Amino acid sequence: MSEDKNSIKTDSNIPVKKYYTSSDIRNENESDPGTYPYLRGIYPTMYRERHWTMRQYSGFGSAEETNNRFKFLLGHGQTGLSLAFDLPTQTGRDSDNPQSEGEVGRTGVAISSIDDMLTCFKDIPLDKVSTSMTINSTAATLLSLYITVAGSQGVLPSQIRGTTQNDILKEYHSRNTYIYPPRPSLRLIGDMIQYCSTDVPQFYPISISGYHIREAGSNAIQELAFTFADAIEYINTCMDRGLDIDNFAPRLSFFFCCTMEFLEEVAKFRAARVIYSKIIKERYHAKDPKSSHLRFHVQTSGESLTAQQADNNIIRVTTEALAAVLGGCQSLHTNSRDEALALPTEESVKIALRTQQVLAYETGVTKTVDPLAGSYYIEYLTEQIIEGVNSYLDRIDKMGGALAAIERNFFQEEIRKNAYSLKKEIDSNKRTIVGVNKFTDQQDIEPKLARVDPQLEIKQVNRLKEFKKSRDNVKVQHQISSLLSAAEKQDVNLMPFLISCVKNKVTLGEINTTFKEIFGTYVPKISF
Repeated sequence: MSEDKNSIKTDSNIPVKKYYTSSDIRNENESDPGTYPYLRGIYPTMYRERHWTMRQYSGFGSAEETNNRFKFLLGHGQTGLSLAFDLPTQTGRDSDNPQSEGEVGRTGVAISSIDDMLTCFKDIPLDKVSTSMTINSTAATLLSLYITVAGSQGVLPSQIRGTTQNDILKEYHSRNTYIYPPRPSLRLIGDMIQYCSTDVPQFYPISISGYHIREAGSNAIQELAFTFADAIEYINTCMDRGLDIDNFAPRLSFFFCCTMEFLEEVAKFRAARVIYSKIIKERYHAKDPKSSHLRFHVQTSGESLTAQQADNNIIRVTTEALAAVLGGCQSLHTNSRDEALALPTEESVKIALRTQQVLAYETGVTKTVDPLAGSYYIEYLTEQIIEGVNSYLDRIDKMGGALAAIERNFFQEEIRKNAYSLKKEIDSNKRTIVGVNKFTDQQDIEPKLARVDPQLEIKQVNRLKEFKKSRDNVKVQHQISSLLSAAEKQDVNLMPFLISCVKNKVTLGEINTTFKEIFGTYVPKISF
């Protein structure tokens, strides 16, 4: 933030006065909690009745290690599972693919086959827990694996609960783990939403993500605007299939970032509910109130964590988590202090979980709904964010929607410009990062770090090779042929074919290769 006291602004460039009074706010969106446009929360009682889901992001190394970490977290009071995948799994490559070398189990768990998924959820009753899976390009395959594992436990698809991220559009402008071009990718998402609306009704087939937009360098207004523009594109995809808005909108969910600009972040979440509810009601004329509910998960900002003075990250995460709670999130992940250096240790993960539990049970912030409502500054920021987001959405609509804006590199350029501006502020010491460019120590003490066993990749590759040798490969080829034929037909929902494939031991990489034959691969436009 600039040191010029006469031009103080928030991270989203909203001007900030010395103080605020009632004359600075309009209160045009004021309503009781649980009533449209949901400024103060989507439920009348919010955390007075039930706390947010404490869903710590986990998954690394092997399926066995991930299973052990899940049991550790559940044993310490976590109330939902959240699964991270390694880069080969995210990009549709089996662990034994030469291009997977060096990345197996590094950023998440390696899942190539039904055997991997069965091991990952061994002795975890899938009718009792909900699972969030951070997966996009290969989300349809991972959901098929999850449904199949549940079936092996005698759990029906209608009984499972959870979320796949499955937000492919943000991959093209913010994260880059895409495989296929946008239009066939949208087809897969439409297939999942349609299938879940009838067969997996308690599952959220998409979690539209602002998190990665923010981590790529956007500000709060851009985060909301680009997220909702992507959401509009997904909704249009479903409605073009003849789906009624009230048949699928109640199972759409969102995923946002929470950074260190504390009060702006609280206002951002309040603004988001208003903007989304009005999109659903005014643009799509939804009749079911649940269709207009913005249900969102929050993760504290990984980008805000520092490798220097890593224990300071506990304070950062606590501050960000409190903002998410005061903003009314439905579930929350708190980052671990050591994540700027490595995958988190069990000790660090436990501190991150305890942070949420202290907020829930000791601070008193859950005793009333929307406790910061009525603060002149909070209400002013909320209104300014709504205005800024709607201005962006108008611009994107004039371009032809999110897909057209992405193809024009609009999102990418806006994010890039803001990220560059932030970096300049830090480098010039106009923005203080404690322990990095101010209050530094000559010698930082590095915490004990988690290490990925180098033997893990060798064991995973050997297991996969044995899996491929021992299966009925005639049956596998028949399943692949059926999937290929279905993919060639635009009006065929691919989910039943994918479930049949994984049940019959077709691997994730083989499914991806099949799709690439029909869909091709995406090559981004490069701009300089």
